[in-house]
Amino acid sequence: MIPPALLLVGHGTRDEAGAEAFRAFVRQLGEHNPGLPVGGGFIELSPPPLADSVAELVAQGVRSFAAVPMVLVSAGHAKGDIPAALAREEQRHPGTTYTYGRPLGPHPGLLTILERRLDEVLGDDRSDTTVLLVGRGSTDPDANAEIYKVARLLWEGRGYAGVETAFVSLAAPDVPSGLERCRKLGAGRIVVLPYFLFTGILPDRVRDQAAEWAAAHPATDVRQAAVIGPEPELADLVMERYRETLKGDLRMNCDSCVYRVKLPGFEDRVGMPQQPHHHPDDPSGDHGHHHGHHAHSH
Repeated sequence: MIPPALLLVGHGTRDEAGAEAFRAFVRQLGEHNPGLPVGGGFIELSPPPLADSVAELVAQGVRSFAAVPMVLVSAGHAKGDIPAALAREEQRHPGTTYTYGRPLGPHPGLLTILERRLDEVLGDDRSDTTVLLVGRGSTDPDANAEIYKVARLLWEGRGYAGVETAFVSLAAPDVPSGLERCRKLGAGRIVVLPYFLFTGILPDRVRDQAAEWAAAHPATDVRQAAVIGPEPELADLVMERYRETLKGDLRMNCDSCVYRVKLPGFEDRVGMPQQPHHHPDDPSGDHGHHHGHHAHSH
C-alpha cells in the first residue's frame, strides 16, 4: 500500500539558484526516505508548478497527500494561497485527499542552524556581538511578531550582546533602520542574519542593503551570515511536520490571528474570507475559491 505522499509546497522565486536549492532539497528527502513518495512544487514564479508535482505523484498511484508548507511563518501564503492551491488539486484529481501541515518555524532545530550560521562568521566571539535577524516581512502582524519571537529565542542563553529584528519588505523596521538601531545601542560588531530557508531575490536584497549601510559606517564591523540552507536539522523538521500532519496534531496558535482577533488597525479583517491572489503559473485560471480562517488548521 502506498503511504501518504510528502508534498513540499514552496512559494517560488525568480532566482534560479534559490529554486534549484528547493528542488535539490526535495530530491534529498526522497533519497533519504525510500518507500515514501516525495514531491515538491511552487505556487508561482518557479518550476515545477505544484500542479505538475501532484500530477506526477498521482500517476505513481498516490491518492493521499500530506502537504508541508516550506515557509517559516504563517502569513498570507500559508493561511490562504497554499490551501487554495491544494483545493484546486483536489478538484483536478477526484479521489485524492490532502492534509495540510503547519509552517516550519520557530523550532529548536532552526535555532541550531541559525546559531551555526553565526558561528561561521564569528567563531567564539559572541559577547560583543549584536545580531540583526532579518525576516521577509508581511502585512500580517502575527507573522511579523513571529520573527520577534525567533529573535528572543535566539538570544536566550547564547551569549550574544543582543538580537534585534528587521524586515526586508512590507514591514518596519527595514534593514538600514535595524542596523542603525544596533549602532545606537552601542554595537561595535553586527552580524546580519537572514531568516530565509534558501537563497533568492530577498536574501540578496538583505545582503546588498547591509553592505551599503556598512560602507557608509566604516567604524562598525558589519558581517553577514548565510541563509538556513538544506541542513540535516531542516530535513528532520520537515519529516516531523509530515508525521504530525498525518496524526492531525498541528497545534497552530491562532490567539493573535487578524482573522479572529481585533488587532489595532486590522479590525476590518475579523471574520473575512481569505482571498488567495492570482498565480499565473497555475494552469486552471480559476481562483474563485474563497477560503476563510478555517482554511488553515488549528
